[in-house]
Amino acid sequence: MNRAEAEGWYRGLRAAKDRLWFTIVLKEGDRVIGEAGLLRMFEPWRCTDMSIIIGEKDAWGKGFGTEAGRLLLDHAFKQLGFHRVSIGVVALNERALGFWEGLGFKKEGVQRDGYHCDDQYSDFVMMSILEDEYKNLPVRE
Repeated sequence: MNRAEAEGWYRGLRAAKDRLWFTIVLKEGDRVIGEAGLLRMFEPWRCTDMSIIIGEKDAWGKGFGTEAGRLLLDHAFKQLGFHRVSIGVVALNERALGFWEGLGFKKEGVQRDGYHCDDQYSDFVMMSILEDEYKNLPVRE
């Protein structure tokens, strides 16, 4: 993608009414380590999908994704009034499955061989959290 295409993509992203997208930036050093957002927001059904990507491997396992996830869930449920937040996870990514379960998401279905990469198929696990489940999670620091 060239600069003009990237700027056009960014303008379109900012203008979209069915998604919110954020960068994850470390306070120390002001370094971008990832991105997080709500997408496919559908207000009539009070549901949305969620995404978190920590792209910098040296930032993995330090709680940044968990913090971003909690902030985004707080925003989705408390400010935006959603009832359901969902995510799809590649079953081969056991670390990601554990991460989402740690945020309170529950497995609800599987798309068999729903993911294909490098000549390999994997199931795609559908997960979600409902507003009352989120409200009833143990108090977090």
